Amino acid sequence: MSYKTNVLVTKEDDWCVASSIETSVTSQGKTIEDAIANLKEALELYFEDSNNNDVASNICYLTSLEVAV
Repeated sequence: MSYKTNVLVTKEDDWCVASSIETSVTSQGKTIEDAIANLKEALELYFEDSNNNDVASNICYLTSLEVAV
């Protein structure tokens, strides 16, 4: 079985942080590629847990927000 997830990568100091939006699993690396590879490994471990393998039941809502300054 395979899962698809949306990934957000941000820069924090000298680290790239990759987060799975649907699962909230997060990992980091020195490069974007390293952060994503580490996230993939973390997600594989996450989904090994039988309680987490029903991603369809996770509610995820992504939108944009405009703030006047």
